[in-house]
Amino acid sequence: MLQRCIACEATYPLDQVCYTCAACGGLLEVRLGAERFADPRFEGRGVWRYASMLPGGDGERVSLREGDTGLYRCDRLGAALGVKNLYIKNEGDNPTGSFKDRGMTVGVTWARRLGFKTVACASTGNTSASMAAFAARAGMRAIVLIPDGKIAMGKLAQAIVHGAEVVRIRGDFDDAMRLVRELSEADGAIYLLNSINPFRLEGQKTLAFEVVDSLGAPPDAVIAPMGNAGNISAIWKGFTELECARRIERLPRMIGAQAEHAAPIVRYLRESTQECRVANAETLATAIRIGAPVNWPKAVAAIRDSGGEANLVTDDEIIAAQRRLAREEGLFVEPASAAPIAYLARYGVTAETVVCVCTGHGLKDPDAVLRMPADTKVAEPTMASLRAALEA
Repeated sequence: MLQRCIACEATYPLDQVCYTCAACGGLLEVRLGAERFADPRFEGRGVWRYASMLPGGDGERVSLREGDTGLYRCDRLGAALGVKNLYIKNEGDNPTGSFKDRGMTVGVTWARRLGFKTVACASTGNTSASMAAFAARAGMRAIVLIPDGKIAMGKLAQAIVHGAEVVRIRGDFDDAMRLVRELSEADGAIYLLNSINPFRLEGQKTLAFEVVDSLGAPPDAVIAPMGNAGNISAIWKGFTELECARRIERLPRMIGAQAEHAAPIVRYLRESTQECRVANAETLATAIRIGAPVNWPKAVAAIRDSGGEANLVTDDEIIAAQRRLAREEGLFVEPASAAPIAYLARYGVTAETVVCVCTGHGLKDPDAVLRMPADTKVAEPTMASLRAALEA
């Protein structure tokens, strides 16, 4: 195994701490050696079932029994949306309620292996909650930078209860991300655990492994919400590694969904602009409220290489999709997680088997639901009043 730049292909040892390429500034990825593909053995449960395909899999691990999340077949919703086999990969089943736990178990395991005692991240919510939990499990100090006033309280509460040092930045997520990178690079004792760290994404690729284990084959398409855009590229990496290991014979199309006013990758693909950035990104789906995604080159490559696509959905469409998934299939997901369902409702997808990645539990951000008019009734404590209310 080694680290390789996706732009200039410069390589670095696995144990060298670097978040971007020293030669060109490009993003890094962990590359498996050929021996890893020869006979990968998957044993046990959860993320570490795939230890033979992960860095740090041969040592002591920092784990909260992450992974092994539900893959729910949604026949009613699939029929309504024109998809024969629709599945929801519900990452809200993870220990802290989001997909970030997949990456954090590998990232924090690697941080401890390298001898770090402090980890840090910038976050719109889920990353901070997950990193704080895994740092607590490992006995590490956790530093979290958040955009002031722009984080769901359910997520912030998790970071606080797990003992993280939370700093509210008077700016947006991109300001917090810039600062935490500067902090970690200036202080060699702090390990950065945002998704620019390639070890984080190694854990997240295991979602693809689980989907194939569950279905027996890859789906025709995977739809994922895109914020910092590490997840869609990590999932694609997982599928390509399974192909290299001759575990699958074809690859799915990767489809990215972004919120209308926080859609830098969609606009980049449409307009072929020089920068993948939008100013003042805004959406009620706080998990994807990011204007300058650090992993955009990996996400763009995943979409293009898979023959996929990306498009935007409105906040109203996201909330409608969130309610629809809850009422028709009994799955309550946070707003960002409903973006793939909103995508299907608006654009449709020509595919027989589709997996929508729902990245976080609905209780992460209940305020989004409560902001909508509540369909409740009031009755006096009598049977007559109760019946009247139910019939109204």
